[in-house]
Amino acid sequence: MSDFGTPPEIPSDLQQYNSYVEDPKWQRKFSAVWAVAVGIAILASLPHLVRAIRRGRAFTGFFGVSEDHSGKKYVPIRVEEKLPAQRMKRVAGVLYTLVSFLRWTIPGVELNFGQMILVAGYLATVIICIVMNSQLINNPNRAGFLALAQLPVVFLFATKNSILSLLLGPGHGYEKLNYIHRWSGRGLFIGATVHGALWIRNHLQYGLPILGQQKETSGVAAFGILCILVLTSLRPVRRFFYQGFWIVHVLGYVSFFVTICYHTIYASPWIFPPLAFYGLDILLRLFRYRIKDASLVPIDQNMTLIHIHDCDSGWQAGQHVRLRVFFSNRVFESHPLTIINAPSSSSCLNTRTMTLAARVRGDWTRALNKYAQAEQDRLQDEKLDKANVPVHVMIDGPYGGCSIDLGDYESVLLIAGGSGATFTIGLLDDIVARCGKLGRRHGERTRRIEFAWCIRSFGCINWFAPMLMEIANTVAGTSLDLHISIFLTCICNPFAIPPIPNSDVTIYRPSVSTLLKQLITPPPSSNTPSATSDDPEDDPEKRAKSKLQWVGLGGGVAVCASGPETLIRESQNAAAKLGVMRGVELGGVALHTELFAL
Repeated sequence: MSDFGTPPEIPSDLQQYNSYVEDPKWQRKFSAVWAVAVGIAILASLPHLVRAIRRGRAFTGFFGVSEDHSGKKYVPIRVEEKLPAQRMKRVAGVLYTLVSFLRWTIPGVELNFGQMILVAGYLATVIICIVMNSQLINNPNRAGFLALAQLPVVFLFATKNSILSLLLGPGHGYEKLNYIHRWSGRGLFIGATVHGALWIRNHLQYGLPILGQQKETSGVAAFGILCILVLTSLRPVRRFFYQGFWIVHVLGYVSFFVTICYHTIYASPWIFPPLAFYGLDILLRLFRYRIKDASLVPIDQNMTLIHIHDCDSGWQAGQHVRLRVFFSNRVFESHPLTIINAPSSSSCLNTRTMTLAARVRGDWTRALNKYAQAEQDRLQDEKLDKANVPVHVMIDGPYGGCSIDLGDYESVLLIAGGSGATFTIGLLDDIVARCGKLGRRHGERTRRIEFAWCIRSFGCINWFAPMLMEIANTVAGTSLDLHISIFLTCICNPFAIPPIPNSDVTIYRPSVSTLLKQLITPPPSSNTPSATSDDPEDDPEKRAKSKLQWVGLGGGVAVCASGPETLIRESQNAAAKLGVMRGVELGGVALHTELFAL
């Protein structure tokens, strides 16, 4: 102790605020909050992950698509079917009823109610950490520190091969977590905007130059790059100029990292985690890349099928790959396409190929279709095989998948719009093979499947008619009941209807709520007056009844929807309403959606 005694303690209200000591503490507090939130999500998903591991659904495709090099073609052989006893799923019904409240969504918003709560909580945490016990007006460093602290979040939810996706279980791929990437990027932008705006205000107030010194100049440059990144990531830009968005995004973040490191020495520690996440993503992609022989089959001017040969396993039904086709000058373009069929070990289709479908929507799919048609005509002129156009492709994946196992539910509704059927057909192929050919070896409880497909014209049925016919034929003689409903919005070429067993083709589409109501409503008894109106002008939705055999309630209902945003929103609200009103009675209403948009 000094001869002069203990030094006096300066009152806290008289102490000078040291930004470089206090603000990093709030960075750590913010990091602790989002890390705890991620941990809670992982713990909540643990039962789902454990079930998936037991059934062999977890981590499928971790090392990419595989090929059987033994030369033996695997063909599933129908085994004796063991139908499990029906049971009531009361506990699951209660849990799904609680979750149903979070599925509601409104037009024009990409998020459901649960996602809105999560985003609101995230942004509130950012704002609280910026303003609490800070002196933003005189020293706005806190906002800049919090902007840096969000970089790990932005990259954790941006990479396609994320550790978090693996820990959350099947069906939680990058495309399902990407909304957190977008909103955390906007949270970063909020912090950077507050930091930069208040510093400019202080410079103007005291007559200091905004540009000139390295710190100020590099800061303005970093903020300018961040503005470009945010503007080019808006939804219209992503949808209509995706290639430009992707290039700007990659180059922009490299530039941002360089300029932000020149701006402040406190940026470096927060750049290492994003680099680690991205490095892991690139490493895992190297394990998943495959170069394969493939065949192009142009069904018509709107659809091209890609059959990738010698693919036996390494994916689950409903997953997708990023495809690069080596044709013309399109070698460097990669596009996500859903795998239509299940692996050969759990498929109704006797094939060793992976089949993808590219609907003509943009310039790449249009160029691919025209190339396939031109090559097909050339092969025909040379009197060679007309059906298939040989090409080389590179695939990256698989990614994504379905978050629910249809085998856990007695009643299933698969509904798709347009090319969204690529997702639901894959699920249908898988569950029919598991229940029919493989004899329900994992205790699959599925008894009734309603497959609904909404298309514009009769000609679209031919896109996937052979697959649907083969799947429908597999159902014959099993305890599984399948009905296929095809709804049209345009009466064009009505004679182009293939003979798909147990299917109906109609020129109207009932609402998703009506389809669900038909699925869960028992047929009227013989002594019960029919509710069907004799008026032919009556609403066709009221006249329609389920074509499936009745098996009772309580075994759970699974709903899988894929297609445009309007169909996805309608399916979410219909499942949410049914889950809230009758979830316990039905044994739970599970939902998985795949939005076919950027």
